[in-house]
Amino acid sequence: MVEENLEEEKSSVPNVISAQTGELDVRFQLWRSFCAESGVPVESLPCNLIEELRERWEKLKDDQLHKPIEGR
Repeated sequence: MVEENLEEEKSSVPNVISAQTGELDVRFQLWRSFCAESGVPVESLPCNLIEELRERWEKLKDDQLHKPIEGR
């Protein structure tokens, strides 16, 4: 069980903003894309979205950020 949790952590995007990537961080790119497609100001916070948009954001985030990294 512990091994499963460790493997899951290794295969998903870490919850750390690296100094090397900054604005190129995949989470920021995903958020900007979501905002553009949904007509949401990029300065918005996910917690301030209406329920429908928040659900779409959570699904997109789960699908894109928590999937295993290719080649592992």
